[in-house]
Amino acid sequence: MLRPIEHGLDVRLMRIFLILIEECSVSRTAVRLGQSQPAISLALKRLREILGDPLLVRSGAHLVPTERGAEIGRRIADVIAEIDGMVLNAETFDPATDLRSLRIQAANCLGTFFLPRIAGALRREAPAMQVDFSAVSDERDIFEEMEAGTIDLTIGNWPAPRDNLRIAPLLDADMVLVMRRDHPLAGRDSLSLDEYLSLEHLSPTPTASAAISPVDGRLAQLDRKRHISMTVPEFTLVPWVLAASSGLVFTSSRPFATEMAANMPFALVGAPPELGLMKFYLLWHERAHHSPFNRWLRSLVRRVSQDLAEHQAIQSPKKEALSILLT
Repeated sequence: MLRPIEHGLDVRLMRIFLILIEECSVSRTAVRLGQSQPAISLALKRLREILGDPLLVRSGAHLVPTERGAEIGRRIADVIAEIDGMVLNAETFDPATDLRSLRIQAANCLGTFFLPRIAGALRREAPAMQVDFSAVSDERDIFEEMEAGTIDLTIGNWPAPRDNLRIAPLLDADMVLVMRRDHPLAGRDSLSLDEYLSLEHLSPTPTASAAISPVDGRLAQLDRKRHISMTVPEFTLVPWVLAASSGLVFTSSRPFATEMAANMPFALVGAPPELGLMKFYLLWHERAHHSPFNRWLRSLVRRVSQDLAEHQAIQSPKKEALSILLT
């Protein structure tokens, strides 16, 4: 009987290697796989140790496969194709007739400018599915719920998501302050960080859940903290509370803030540059990574985000409020 050879080359490493050979870039491979660049660099190091070859070498500003790396890549592609033929074809999936229920957790500021578009796409492509959108309640619960299969996908925007889930970027949007037109700072183009921290802030995120706030999470990275004068339990209450409360300001992504200002008498002021961009991304569990259903769902959300970014570029040609990162 043949004994297994303990070389450490598994299917996961082979899949990473194929994308590395295709992209010739650690960073682009990380984006495609929804992993961090250090994780992909570590995988490449491990592959080099196992296969006894550099596999990819630098040529100017680019990486190119070695002769042995290219040959191994062709052989691994054949192996992976055989494996996928045995495994992935066992599950058939047709969104047009599928009856399952799906649950998407999403950052609450996506409500008016992103989720309705996702809902429309889901109704067109999967009319028989039952869809449950819910807010992100606590980062500590996300992994457990995804591991249990009770959440299919999370659309997040806090600065430091945990690295035990797959991640892929979706959209970048600049941050602005929303305030009443009679606010003393309503005519400003932007504020300094010190000015920003001196204001009274309205937030839809409970102070106990600051880790999932794109604003407070970023401020924590800067070792700073703002004064939150008031929180509300529902994001839809923000415009009404802001309109009735002089002196309060609200920080959000420009697309959502623009919609608020279009419907109510608000002024927009640029946030301090230290806050950076509000980054939106997908999170999903490893258990669902190769599922045809979950791959379709991730693809649908990415297509909607691309359409949204293109629409925003047409509506605001002088100021790119939203940009697409993954197509």
